[in-house]
Amino acid sequence: MFGLFRKSSQAERDRAATIKQMAREILDLGEETTISVSEIQCGDAACPGTETVILVMQPGVKTKAYKVLAPLLEVERAAVERALAG
Repeated sequence: MFGLFRKSSQAERDRAATIKQMAREILDLGEETTISVSEIQCGDAACPGTETVILVMQPGVKTKAYKVLAPLLEVERAAVERALAG
C-alpha cells in the first residue's frame, strides 16, 4: 500500500505530485485547497484491485474522494479528468 507500509519511491512521489497538480488545474483550485493522492490495494476478491484515490479538501466544504481504477504510476491525465467529472 502506497505511503502506509513501505516507503514510496521517488517515481511514485513525483507522479503523486503531478496528479495533484492536474487535479488543481482541472478543478481550478487555489493553494488553500489540500489535495492528497494515494494508491490503495485491496486484497478482497470483490475489489477492483489497485486504484488511485484523489482527496480534495477545501476549507468549509465536505472532503471529496475521486477514484481512478489504475495504479498510481499508470494514471494518465484523461483518467484524472474522467474521475473528477464524476
